[in-house]
Amino acid sequence: MSDDSDDSLAERVERIHDELRVTEERPVGREASRWIGEAQAVAGDAADVAATGGSESVVRERVGHVADLLSNVETTGDADADERVERARELAERVGEP
Repeated sequence: MSDDSDDSLAERVERIHDELRVTEERPVGREASRWIGEAQAVAGDAADVAATGGSESVVRERVGHVADLLSNVETTGDADADERVERARELAERVGEP
């Protein structure tokens, strides 16, 4: 994973959303799809808040929810989707930290 320390909060949250969005095109199992879809929706909302200059604490709280949702995904049944989910999870955990 690339070093995102120079990225803005909005850029990091958008990367989380992008990683999850890509999984829509992959053959993901039903259970994993449910968690990923919910996480993607929350990440999209957090990205919108961040992009419009919303509260950083609100963005971080929502991204924390993304990390919680993704913690329910053990495997997607697809190696590429698994990698995307893992990257999104790692990003979300780092962004969610104060």
